[in-house]
Amino acid sequence: MTVWDAGPLAEAAVGGVEESLSGHETRKRAPRAVGIALAVAVLGLIFDQVTKMLAMAQLSPGSRVPLIGDLLSLSLVHNPGAAFSIGSGAAWVFTVIGVLAVAVTIGVAVRLRGIRWGIALGLVLGGAVGNLVDRLMRPPSFGQGHVTDFLAYGDLFIGNIADVLVVSGVALLCLILIPSSRQPDHHERRDVDSERDSPNAQTDMSPARTTRAKGSSR
Repeated sequence: MTVWDAGPLAEAAVGGVEESLSGHETRKRAPRAVGIALAVAVLGLIFDQVTKMLAMAQLSPGSRVPLIGDLLSLSLVHNPGAAFSIGSGAAWVFTVIGVLAVAVTIGVAVRLRGIRWGIALGLVLGGAVGNLVDRLMRPPSFGQGHVTDFLAYGDLFIGNIADVLVVSGVALLCLILIPSSRQPDHHERRDVDSERDSPNAQTDMSPARTTRAKGSSR
């Protein structure tokens, strides 16, 4: 199974970061996310490729090795398509999607700061590159390679570590964005506080207000 969910969160991530970086985080600049993302992506890519090589070396196609009963087991397949083997006859389309997903993720990481953003985007990037390597380097041909899957989730589908990385990264992005969307705009809050503390807000002696006050007293 190949999961490409990084693209739809790109605009939301960039929009939410401006609200999350405030106060102390603004005074003390957070590290750029791209460096952390690249480091996490490299580790994820290595883990993904090593597990795929072990699966090909130790498992036979069609066999099934239970890990957690019938819920999770090992079963080696070479998937030419995406999730649930969708698009099996158009592997090159998923190669193009993989390249775009990698480019978008790196572009977002360059614009953001913060360790959390770096880890989340690094997980997505590592998983995307992991499956992209299969598309480019695995048989039957360059750009149309079959993705190595070996993690069978019951009878639903079979995936790999790259898929786990992408799903984990997208979930972490959602957890980061939800609190950011709920935080009030600090600039607006400062403007309200300044108006509330100003002398004019407490004792407004404008002519119109004075006239109304005298009229009401009569």
